Amino acid sequence: MRIFDPDIVVKEFRQLGFSTDEENIWRSMIERPHGIVLVTGPTGSGKTTTLYSTLKHLATPDINVCTVEDPIEMVSPEFNQMQVQPAIDLDFAAGVRTLMRQDPDIIMVGEIRDLETVKMAIQAALTGHLVLSTLHTNDTPTAVTRLLDLGAPHYLIQSTLTGVVAQRLVRTLCPHCKTEAPLDVRAWDALVHRWRLPPPPRGFKQKGCLECRNTGFLGRTGIYEMMRISPHLRQMMQPPVDLVKLTEAALAEGLRPLRVSAAAQVARGITTIAEVVGVLPPVDE
Repeated sequence: MRIFDPDIVVKEFRQLGFSTDEENIWRSMIERPHGIVLVTGPTGSGKTTTLYSTLKHLATPDINVCTVEDPIEMVSPEFNQMQVQPAIDLDFAAGVRTLMRQDPDIIMVGEIRDLETVKMAIQAALTGHLVLSTLHTNDTPTAVTRLLDLGAPHYLIQSTLTGVVAQRLVRTLCPHCKTEAPLDVRAWDALVHRWRLPPPPRGFKQKGCLECRNTGFLGRTGIYEMMRISPHLRQMMQPPVDLVKLTEAALAEGLRPLRVSAAAQVARGITTIAEVVGVLPPVDE
C-alpha cells in the first residue's frame, strides 16, 4: 500500500533532505521557463513526493500547472490533473498532447516509459514548457543513455534536457533515543569509496524507545545526486554515448554522487552507515 500524506508535500526542500547546495542546484533546474527535468530512482525512493513538493512550490495563480499521471496519487486543487485511461487510448503521450492545448506553463508526466512519451515531452519543452517527469535508473548519467535507448534523437535531448536528479530514501535515527557510538572507520571508507572524505568525529546508533516503537528510527529523509546539463555534457550526448566518460565529465564539473550525499547525512548524525549502504546502488554501477 502506498500512502501519501498531504502534509509532507508542503514541506520546504530542506525538510525533504536537500542540503543548501542541493537546494540551490534544484531551484536552478526547476525555475527555468522551459526544458526537461528528470527525477530517477527505483519504486519507493520518494520521486513522487519530490515532484509534488516542487509543483506546490512552483504553482501560483499566474502559473498553469498540469499533470498526467497513472494513477493520480494525490489530488491537489492547485493543479489540473489528468488520469491515464488505457481503455480509451489515453496514455501519457496522448495526455501530454491534450494538455498542450490548455496553455500550460508546467507539465508533470508521471513516468517516461516509451518513445512516444519521450517525443511529446521533448515537443512540450521545445515549445516553451517546463516538463518534469520520472525514470527508473540507478544514477543520473544513466538517464541520458536510457532516453537514447528509448529512441529519442540525441540532438533533441541535447536541446531540451536541463538536469537529472537521482534519489533514495533512508530511515532517520530517532531523535529521542539515538546514542553516540564509535565510528566504524572501515565501514566509512567502504561507504565513501574513492571520494576520500574525512570521517566524522563521532558516529550514532539506534537504540529504541516508545516514540519509535523500539525500532531506533523515526521518519525518512532523502539522499540526492544532481546533474546539471552543461554545454560540455550536451556535446557528449551523441551515440554511442560512453557512459564512463560522461560520468567522469559530470564528476569533474561538480556532480556529487549518491554516496557523498549519504555520507553527509551520516556525518550529521541523521542516519547510519548500515542504513544508507542498504539503499545505495553497488559501487561498480
